[in-house]
Amino acid sequence: MTTASLVLMLIGSIWICLAGLGVLRMEDVFLRMSASTKAATLGVTTLLLGSALFFGELALVLRAVIAILFLYVTAPVAAHMIGKAAFMKDVDLSEKTIQNDLQDYQEWYRKK
Repeated sequence: MTTASLVLMLIGSIWICLAGLGVLRMEDVFLRMSASTKAATLGVTTLLLGSALFFGELALVLRAVIAILFLYVTAPVAAHMIGKAAFMKDVDLSEKTIQNDLQDYQEWYRKK
């Protein structure tokens, strides 16, 4: 059981490091937000599962599951709000962006 929990914690640490690397390497706020939200959510989930498996107490397992559920409910909402705030502040997209599905709405919003 210790080996499995260590493997889960190692995987979680790798995901969190990838989230940090994504925040550093991505070019605009929307890409950074996507990288950090997805990778960090997976990282924290596997870290919590690893710690729940390591300790094995029912109370800790329930707390870990509740924390994971809370994270999966709040992370998309937080990412959406960050994206919406960046959109409303007219943050520029990366030069490499090929398609902007909200371009018409952005122009309408600017005239408002």
